[in-house]
Amino acid sequence: MRRLLHPRTWCPALAGPAAGIAVSLALVSPASAQSLGLTPAEIRATFKPQQVLQFDLSVSNDSATPVAMRGSVMDLWYDPATNLKKFGTPGTLPHSAANWVTFVPPTFTVPAHGAGKVKVVVTPPADAVGGSYAVLFVESKPELVQATAESKPIYTNLRLGALVLLSAAGSEEYRIAVTGTRLTPPTANRNLELIFDLANASNVHIFPEAHLTILNASKQVVGRAEAEIRRFFPGQKDSLKVTWAGTLPPGDYSAILTVSYGDNKVYTETLPFQISGAAYSAVEP
Repeated sequence: MRRLLHPRTWCPALAGPAAGIAVSLALVSPASAQSLGLTPAEIRATFKPQQVLQFDLSVSNDSATPVAMRGSVMDLWYDPATNLKKFGTPGTLPHSAANWVTFVPPTFTVPAHGAGKVKVVVTPPADAVGGSYAVLFVESKPELVQATAESKPIYTNLRLGALVLLSAAGSEEYRIAVTGTRLTPPTANRNLELIFDLANASNVHIFPEAHLTILNASKQVVGRAEAEIRRFFPGQKDSLKVTWAGTLPPGDYSAILTVSYGDNKVYTETLPFQISGAAYSAVEP
């Protein structure tokens, strides 16, 4: 999977925290924005105490010009208000792994119409436990795109990123909390929908797999569905939804929610519901 990020533009006058922010994407053509790709987009690894990890990042260059790149690392976490990823200076965010990471070499050149590789070395401390996170960036050298007597010079470059999700072997503690389960039975113009809140109480990231099995009164399976698989950092909470697009005749049913996570752990919950004859007799407004 290629990881592509938008070009960044910056102005030397923006020295300080604002330097490097996007000023104007219109200064770069769409073709140049798609000239570089990074694989892999995500690295997941489990390590033992004092084990050194090594990975290769591959950067492809579709353009006719060699591109000089440099590597950098930031902390990776999430915003509890939005559940979006957030990046921070190494050592400033929870479960930081950025200070463990080194690019070898720190700078490299990707040939025209070719690909280049750079090695990433991760040296976890002996006392690491649970999950630790970082984001790897490879960034091209800023190039001048606008300079006139009336305006400050403006430069642009490309930055591509890969997420790093690490876990210390044998120290993982897996727990989840499922609350607020809400089942909406199907009708003539509405699918069955199950929504629930999931909180990751583990000390490591998880990718919970939520499945729904629908049984009739005779305990026969009449429908199955699953939710989209999403990443949850330690302490992260969000809603998940399972949708089933089938129809059911009137009767009594049970919806069995199964959430698999961590080291073969499973959460189950049974939600009985009923389909009345009126549910499909008319289309709801």
